[in-house]
Amino acid sequence: MEKQLSYREAIEKARNALCRFPLKNVRGVPLMEPIAQNFEAIWAFCPDPSDLLIATYPKAVTLHILFRTGTTWTQEIVDLLLHNGDAEACKRAPTAVRIPFLEIHSPPPIPSGLDLLGTMSPPRVIKTHLPIQLVPEGFWENKCKVIYVARNAKDNMVSYYHFDRMNKTQPEPGPWEGYIHKFMKGELGWGSWYDHVKGYWEEKEKRNILYLFFEDMKENPEREIKRIMKYLDLTLSDDVISHIVELTSFKVMKENPMANYTFIPKPIFDHSISPFMRKGEVGDWVNHFSASQSQLFDEDYEKQMKKANIPFRTNI
Repeated sequence: MEKQLSYREAIEKARNALCRFPLKNVRGVPLMEPIAQNFEAIWAFCPDPSDLLIATYPKAVTLHILFRTGTTWTQEIVDLLLHNGDAEACKRAPTAVRIPFLEIHSPPPIPSGLDLLGTMSPPRVIKTHLPIQLVPEGFWENKCKVIYVARNAKDNMVSYYHFDRMNKTQPEPGPWEGYIHKFMKGELGWGSWYDHVKGYWEEKEKRNILYLFFEDMKENPEREIKRIMKYLDLTLSDDVISHIVELTSFKVMKENPMANYTFIPKPIFDHSISPFMRKGEVGDWVNHFSASQSQLFDEDYEKQMKKANIPFRTNI
């Protein structure tokens, strides 16, 4: 019998087939080519009613990776809540294996998100960056719980830019000056940030979506973790919640090899260009935008978000 490869071994074996994949439109949304080619199988996925979906707009993602909109953070919080704060249980495997990335497809022998889900029994925690209109209908038909995490546009864009620089399977980001226009036009993987955050916001009541803000999580992690706990119908002691707050601090997670994606080989994730877990701050955008760029972005933001009324904060 052939030895089953670990996730890292599978990536090492497939790394010569990995490249900066181009984007292809799926129902008007640009997705990385391997995802677009397999989208019908993704769309046909039928979750169990007990499955939980964690959704965010990317700041980049590929190879089962999440990025910095708070997705990795939220995944770790949820896993710890489901395991009563047991840190060792949550080190059983890398985040990408514990919580499969629904739509990701990579060259064999790297397992796709669907492959990983097929090996797991419900209830499962699943990650996606898909805009709400591309989420498989089974999640809504089966009334699955969905947690959505949003981050203010400027910080989200800065984080996405740095992730695209270090992730050698994402499209080449080009210079910062041009990247701003790509972001505003929705010409990045997973499409428009504006459409993404508005889509889940508009459906949050109808579809029982817990809509969280990265900035709120940074400001008061204990409060937001308790919100997640209640949404999941769990009851944990205050001591356990405090322990989870500590375990999911940026400092601790950055040193956790099961959560910081250092297990991805350098030719694919070059942490010397930009670490996967870079800063985790609110307001870092001020170090990247010039005054004229900020004004241009703000004017476009006002047009695109005019009727949304979503309470984003660019500082806390």
